[in-house]
Amino acid sequence: MNAFVTVTADLALAQAAAVDGGALTGPLAGVPVAIKDLVDVAGVPTSMGSLVHQGRIADVDAPLVARIRAAGAVIVGKTTTSEYGWKGESGNRVNGPAHNPWRHGLTAGGSSGGSAAAVAAGVVRMAQGGDGAGSIRIPASFCGVFGLKPTAGLVPAPAGSGLSAQGPIARTVADGALLLDVMAGTSLSGAVEEGVAGVRAAWSADLGYAAVEAGVLEVAAAAARRLPELGPVLEDADPGLEDPWLIVDPIWAWTQAQDEDPEKRDLADPGRWQVVERGLRMTEADHAAALERRARYTGAMDAFFGDHDLLVTPTMPCPPFRAGADQPGWVAGRPTEYLSWTAFTYPFNVTGQPAASVPCGRDRDGLPVGLQIVGRRGEDALVLRAARAFERAFPWSYDDLDLV
Repeated sequence: MNAFVTVTADLALAQAAAVDGGALTGPLAGVPVAIKDLVDVAGVPTSMGSLVHQGRIADVDAPLVARIRAAGAVIVGKTTTSEYGWKGESGNRVNGPAHNPWRHGLTAGGSSGGSAAAVAAGVVRMAQGGDGAGSIRIPASFCGVFGLKPTAGLVPAPAGSGLSAQGPIARTVADGALLLDVMAGTSLSGAVEEGVAGVRAAWSADLGYAAVEAGVLEVAAAAARRLPELGPVLEDADPGLEDPWLIVDPIWAWTQAQDEDPEKRDLADPGRWQVVERGLRMTEADHAAALERRARYTGAMDAFFGDHDLLVTPTMPCPPFRAGADQPGWVAGRPTEYLSWTAFTYPFNVTGQPAASVPCGRDRDGLPVGLQIVGRRGEDALVLRAARAFERAFPWSYDDLDLV
């Protein structure tokens, strides 16, 4: 699957021995965990999917890694990601793309593709991911696992991360909630079994603007229609907002261009450099205008959530495409840009709301489809409860993984 760029065998064995000997305890004691290769683990290379950083050894743990380590987890390696996480696929010039464990040759998604592939295949029980426009939820959907982008700021993130949030990818909602508790210093995992009776939920097939393939929509819509069996009151409703792509694109380009050295262009991913060049042409005023539009959009989405506790959509508009391709190219006959095809996920990076992807079925080609569940900022526990209720009622199997 090419899920890992670095396997930390010595570190894993040392941590496992410490657990066995009783020197290392905690809620994750002995649990194999993977870390995305955008995040530092002390003494381990962090390439960030870039030839610029290939071979760089981290001096200290990132704060979330320090918490995972202190919780007793066994860190088995760093997972494949696109360069600086710039796209919704994991291909890069350091070690190539992660393959989908359901169908080799197709993408695992990105940018946390290696993490999701490793979890789906059972290599690790859970993994850390980062999500700037869907980079946890995209691979979670494509690989048939649970993934949560938590409320912005809940988990410590690098300065200047723009739209990004750090969160868990796991085979079960309970495991994801446990990893989130460790990374965020919360106790949300205790709420996952509380159910969602009486919760007001809205189903939107396209958010009013998104292109979506018929085969994916068929599976996601059928899953959503069963939500009232779990207790929520469900209605068809769109937020009534325009596609926020013109907010996402300039903020993303600006973030990608920060501290970029044009003299190292030859080492960069060619697709990413096109985004960097747009960022380098932007002015402070351009960036400030995008942030102002973001604030207005967030306020309008908050108004929609005044009448709804949850919003449910398909996670992705299409099935997994070719591994290593920057994007699908077309979705439902509509051409795509580098991240524009992730139209269901990036709105909630703009607003900072918690958003999860939970497996909800497979399309006619046998590929996983994810259902996205979105809540108000700070209501991560409700999102986890809804995901767990769905998972409990409609359990997911990994028996047909393509791991030959």
